[in-house]
Amino acid sequence: MNTADRIYETVKTLPEQSACEVLSFVEKLKAKQIENEQNRKALALAKLAKYRGRFKAEKFNREDCYDR
Repeated sequence: MNTADRIYETVKTLPEQSACEVLSFVEKLKAKQIENEQNRKALALAKLAKYRGRFKAEKFNREDCYDR
């Protein structure tokens, strides 16, 4: 039995009000996770932004790499 199944089995035995509190808590955790992922992505893009325009993008041919 995995964690989600264990949570489900436990919450099934709770009164409706308590189950709603658990659901509210889980939704807050999910929102926090999404916010953290968005912040991490924004931070990474901000770090890369300072290098924008400094490098020339060229098509890479793998076969040419082996001819060196």
